[in-house]
Amino acid sequence: MNAVEIEEAVSDLAGAPFDAAEFPFAFLAAFGMKPTTIRRLRKGESNASDLAGGVLQRNNIHIAVCDAGRVDETLAILRASPKTTSAKAKFLLATDGVTFAAEDLAGGEVVVADYADLPRHFALFLPLAGISTVREIRENPFDIKATGRLNKLYLELLKENPDWGTEERRPALNQLMARLIFCFFAEDTGIFLPQLFTRTIEQMTDSRSGNIHEVLTELFRAMDTPPAKRAAGNFRGWADQFPYVNGGLFTDATDVPRFSRLARSYLLQAGQLNWQEINPDIFGSMIQAVADDAERGSLGMHYTSVPNILKVLNPLFLDELRDQLATAGDNPRRLRNLRRRLSRIRVFDPACGSGNFLVIAYKEMRAIEHEIIRRTGDTPRSMIRLENFYGIEIKSFAVEIARLALLIAEFQADCIYLSQSEARSMVLPLHKTGQIHVGNALRMNWLEVCPPPAKAVTVEHDLAGPTGRLALEETGWSDNEGMETYICGNPPYRGSKWQTADQKHDLDIAWSDYTHLKKTTDYVSGWFAKYLEYYSVDRHIRAAFVSTNSIVQGQQASEIWPVLFSKDIEIRFAHLPFEWRNLASSNAGVTVVIIGIGKKATEKKRLFNKDEERSCDSIGPYLIPNRIETISKKNLPISDLPIMLFGNMPRDGGHLFLTQSEFLMLKRRETGSIKYLRPFLGSDELINGLSRYCIWINDGEQENARMINDINERLDRVSEKRRSSTAESTRTFSDKPHRFVQIAGTSNRSSIVVPRVSSENRPYLPVGYVDSAVIIGDRNFAIYDSPLWALSVIASRLHLVWIATVCVRMRTDFSYSNTLGWNTFPVPRLTAQNKADLTRCAENILLVRERHFPATIAELYDPEKMPEDLRRAHDENDEVLERIYIGRRFRNDTERLEKLFDLYTRMTAGNATPDGRKKKGKGAA
Repeated sequence: MNAVEIEEAVSDLAGAPFDAAEFPFAFLAAFGMKPTTIRRLRKGESNASDLAGGVLQRNNIHIAVCDAGRVDETLAILRASPKTTSAKAKFLLATDGVTFAAEDLAGGEVVVADYADLPRHFALFLPLAGISTVREIRENPFDIKATGRLNKLYLELLKENPDWGTEERRPALNQLMARLIFCFFAEDTGIFLPQLFTRTIEQMTDSRSGNIHEVLTELFRAMDTPPAKRAAGNFRGWADQFPYVNGGLFTDATDVPRFSRLARSYLLQAGQLNWQEINPDIFGSMIQAVADDAERGSLGMHYTSVPNILKVLNPLFLDELRDQLATAGDNPRRLRNLRRRLSRIRVFDPACGSGNFLVIAYKEMRAIEHEIIRRTGDTPRSMIRLENFYGIEIKSFAVEIARLALLIAEFQADCIYLSQSEARSMVLPLHKTGQIHVGNALRMNWLEVCPPPAKAVTVEHDLAGPTGRLALEETGWSDNEGMETYICGNPPYRGSKWQTADQKHDLDIAWSDYTHLKKTTDYVSGWFAKYLEYYSVDRHIRAAFVSTNSIVQGQQASEIWPVLFSKDIEIRFAHLPFEWRNLASSNAGVTVVIIGIGKKATEKKRLFNKDEERSCDSIGPYLIPNRIETISKKNLPISDLPIMLFGNMPRDGGHLFLTQSEFLMLKRRETGSIKYLRPFLGSDELINGLSRYCIWINDGEQENARMINDINERLDRVSEKRRSSTAESTRTFSDKPHRFVQIAGTSNRSSIVVPRVSSENRPYLPVGYVDSAVIIGDRNFAIYDSPLWALSVIASRLHLVWIATVCVRMRTDFSYSNTLGWNTFPVPRLTAQNKADLTRCAENILLVRERHFPATIAELYDPEKMPEDLRRAHDENDEVLERIYIGRRFRNDTERLEKLFDLYTRMTAGNATPDGRKKKGKGAA
């Protein structure tokens, strides 16, 4: 269930007659508990409660229904219950059907309210449905409720008017929803007379005659007609009550879909809500899902939380404004200069969605301006205009909602900082509500959407006194005294392998001057390319984007940032990788970074890691302080390390592989098959200790192998699978089904194995050591016939921090690379004694692992359960290796990276050796 469905279910429960015996089970059902789970609780099979009539679901909630007037007492009993603690309940809930009391045991929040108000507090319990919640939803659930009502209306209109669901007509339907939202908001906030819109619909339409589309058309026409033209409009009396609104919202409102009886009912139900409670910070993003068929299943989930938006906006420009306010103190001249500066700031989000970033920027700027007004006593009417907020969004409905969200934010701010009566008197007719454009941001010219300062206009204000008159004057600005422009946003993400043909073409256009970046970079990189284009005209412009962390890892980091740095651009601030989530329980989140860029300046740079902030002179491509080097792929190791290659790739459709039971059965049935069967090791087998086997037939052995029926049938299926492949390189091997398509190598002795992808949660990279019988799969890298001391290097903390920094990640998991992670890893020249010491450390690690057999690598390297003797073995290994670098242990990972980058720079400068001498012969970097 999504949040909207849960809110509706809780509303239905609160509106129904109270059934004391049934309430706990109905409550759990409202949050999506499965019928089998509820049935087991009802029978007592899984009910852990020690209270008569209580229901306790382990790891979730303890519920009790009590006699009238005993709610507080019952909540205290639930809190003191030993079963509450032992069953690890997260929530408590007590009710008598008149009031209820609830407690979030983890967060400490306690709610006591009328039972009828239970739906207002449903968000407190969203974790019961596996949905993370945020403050905005818990404090004001109206946005979820409104989204649900509008979604029902939208779907019913599509059902009644299927032609309105076409690509051609859908924008008109989406615009209708924006108009309805404004009307609901206007009648609840005093912009219209109270309940004027809903009452008119109720009185002037008849569910049986189906005339609602005619009534709405007449109302919208009236709201699109200025007073001077009203008489000529010949409006019906009930429509003439509505004021002139427009500002573009009701332009050409001549076509309205037909409403069924059910659609009319949904419309009136939506009108009964209190739309004064709307929160434009998050409402816009959630309502977007109403018009998006693909996103409707996650209704009420999609929005960017305010704290995350402020991670972008605060260091981009808001912190600077607040610092200027603090410095100004009560100095009127400084305060008025800051207010003028606020009026000249433009915020541009070229992937604005429903306008969250623009709305939050506007509200924060208004708060700063209000403090200036409080200190100076100047006119409270705002100098911050919505025309200074720009956006690009590819979905037309999101554009309508973004414009509306800005309008609502402005009105609500005027109500707070002026008065409701003055806000109402100023709002109509609507002025321009933000310069939001429909289009593809990577194909549009940003310089035309948000012209550089020389083409901008400003507004001069008479600030004398609290009732000062506003004098408007359009003035062209010179480059020195023009508008400040800040670009921000959360552009879409898509890795190069998953981009559509259109998205690849978008990047072709965005990176047209840098062809090497077109095919290998993530989709989000296009926004950095477009910034670069804007920056070439206005070098004072700054930007900050939420981006996938891949843009500061691996080959992308080494290719994109040198281009930007060469243009005198620097990273002004950055947030280290963190998970960016929405409310959806099924959403695992995406790992992002926030990067602020601008012209190189002398100010200190800011590097954020969760709640910590570090000041530094520069931030490099990998978000390392004071290191701006990039790491490029190397075909051979820059250090004296053995060659690391891919494992072997079958491309067989699974027909060359056997489970352990299939292996034993074939070996027993066909004794001659054993010579063609080998243990197989993929990354899952290595990490989780799984057993798997493969058919391995050398060239020249195929004819004999085919004499075994089971093998012969499998080879036929391999041939068929390869012939049907879309890849020519695979089809060419259809006549060689006995062998893997790509054989990187096999071992005569033993090999070191490293998984290509592994969890970041382990304190060390997983690495294995296998004998020559094992076939290593392509989900691994391998050092065939490797010296054992190389395992010591891979298993070190030093190597882990290098891989974590310079290689790409799959979300937060490590994605190992031989060319980028192993071949670039800088190791000082190793003496024979060094190698002997490292070999001893590697042997010790393997022996300790063996003592814990059959524990797997996944179990042994669980950070919470890692055996102490294994931890000591790794500590000794780290000490031996790190003393080779600096004669002692490193203090922390920062010091490790500083040394590694310094050594890498020296080793790759002029193909020098670690000692600074010129490198000779094969393998020079």
